[in-house]
Amino acid sequence: MEELNKDEIRKIAYNCRQATFLIEKKQIAQLTVREKLELKIHLTGCSVCRIFQQQSILLNQMIKGLSGSPQNQKMKLGEPFKRKMQERIEERLNKN
Repeated sequence: MEELNKDEIRKIAYNCRQATFLIEKKQIAQLTVREKLELKIHLTGCSVCRIFQQQSILLNQMIKGLSGSPQNQKMKLGEPFKRKMQERIEERLNKN
């Protein structure tokens, strides 16, 4: 595994956008060793992202619980709604 220099560590420590991405990714896929290290370093110094992680895990558990019930298995978001949400997310990301 490659070593991280001080600038890379500083970038990791203050990059909340990357951390939130990794928090979400971790819930659906396995992180690489580097990603795990980046996230761990960031979470050590960022209480906001630690709270985000707790909330994200809780929300995902709740959603999985809802989708597992027989009455909700057929519920899906419509394509127009999905496109609109994606556009809104991209607009907000581009503003920052």
